[in-house]
Amino acid sequence: MAVDHERVLAAIDVGTNSIHMVVVRVQPTLPAFTIVSKEKTTVRLGDRDKQTGNLTPGAMERAMEALRRCIEISKTLNAEQILAVATSAVREAPNGREFLNRVGEELGLWINLISGTEEARRIYLGVLSGMEFSQQPHVIIDIGGGSTELILGDGHEPRTLSSTKVGAVRLTAEHITTDPISNVEFQSLQAYIRGMLERSVEELQAHLRPGERPRLVGTSGTIETLATMHARETQGIVPNPLNGYSLTLGDLRDIVNRLRRLNLAERSQIPGINDRRAEIILAGALILQEAMTLLGAESIVICERSLREGVIVDWMLTHGLIEDRLRYQSSVRQRSVIKTAQKYRVNLPYSERVAHFALSLFDQTQGILHEWGEEERELLWAAAILHNCGHHVSHDAHHKHSYYLIRNGDLLGYTETEVETIANLARYHRKSLPKKKHENYRCLTSKRHRRIVDQLSALLRLAVALDRRQIGAIKQVTCKHLPDKSEFHLLLEAARVGDDCALELWSLNYKKDAFETEFGLRLVPVLESVH
Repeated sequence: MAVDHERVLAAIDVGTNSIHMVVVRVQPTLPAFTIVSKEKTTVRLGDRDKQTGNLTPGAMERAMEALRRCIEISKTLNAEQILAVATSAVREAPNGREFLNRVGEELGLWINLISGTEEARRIYLGVLSGMEFSQQPHVIIDIGGGSTELILGDGHEPRTLSSTKVGAVRLTAEHITTDPISNVEFQSLQAYIRGMLERSVEELQAHLRPGERPRLVGTSGTIETLATMHARETQGIVPNPLNGYSLTLGDLRDIVNRLRRLNLAERSQIPGINDRRAEIILAGALILQEAMTLLGAESIVICERSLREGVIVDWMLTHGLIEDRLRYQSSVRQRSVIKTAQKYRVNLPYSERVAHFALSLFDQTQGILHEWGEEERELLWAAAILHNCGHHVSHDAHHKHSYYLIRNGDLLGYTETEVETIANLARYHRKSLPKKKHENYRCLTSKRHRRIVDQLSALLRLAVALDRRQIGAIKQVTCKHLPDKSEFHLLLEAARVGDDCALELWSLNYKKDAFETEFGLRLVPVLESVH
């Protein structure tokens, strides 16, 4: 879909500490976007119930209020679409999905839940949109309320993406009970952060080439606050924008040593730090100090673009608006699926045949048996490619293993709901039909996505049956709908003369129940004789 006129879009990031919104004007001809307005409210969704881990009623009310205001502002600025994502606090809370459903019902805003690695990928896109990498390696660190993302990239494909459960709100709530912090708590927090970040840093360093010295880029409120403090104290003025401002590890150590001696009231007195930030700034600063130490980075440069802008860039990519240096990013979904298939040693020629049949059935039944579009078609493709990946674990119940591997396999470019949908489609390519008592099916909280699984898994079963021997026996399939007879014929053309395709026909008859139940039609497979 090409977009040839200016568009106004809003992107909202429902974070652990704050809800941020950016409203931008997209100029398709450049292609680029200009930031029209920014909005931020500290709502502390991460202050979860200690016993249950649930989002608290108070935090949810604050979030609803902030989102209501974001929607109003975006309307006054004529935003035609709001793209919203939620990260670690909502992802980890048992009632996180209920909260998102409530936002959908009460405010009409659909928020996509994204995984930690998908969050890292979009942060990378956001930083790329605001900084020239000149083919040089950069490490990006984003310290949020609930997690810290580390990314290594040189402007092309990110080399590593990681998300670690250390964040300024999380650590303050779980590890700090003294004010000012006692030496014992400070040292134990420092050791905890180091232990948590070590693995991500080692993985990142393993992807550096000999002699490479990457530049460190920092995004997020914590890092911007530390830069603001430093600028005010050393220069008497805070540069606006902060983009490009740098800070050394020595400067940061001085700030951390000062902050650890102050109590909350004293930290709140520091110019540029509000009360809510003062509560969590020490934990945030310590995360940055330990990350820089582990990375061996002497300095860090600020980039004000991050996840929200990355959400906009991702939208521009999926709508075909970005061609040049980010072109490679647009096919991230397909590449991620193929990479996952290779990781689990899937037989790709076979999976591609199944995907070909699944999409052929999808296209031929579109508008006749279902009304799904391009997005759902792509989910079916991904499920078809990965439906057999569970064989990597075991042949028995491999459909259940496929669900698990896809669900936990860090597919990039997809929201959590989309990953859950792909995993469920693969789970139901054989054996039992989708049932509400199945836990994996219940994980699909949206009725729409359950419908997708009900209908498209029925097509995937037929596609699998069409290559029962995994030798490409069927060349093509033509669908014929006979509504007056309540029948649906599959006309099959064999690839080889003389092949009676008995096993494929048997398999279609064996697997047709799901299709017949779902669409209320009798399925009749017919092998057409080749003259």
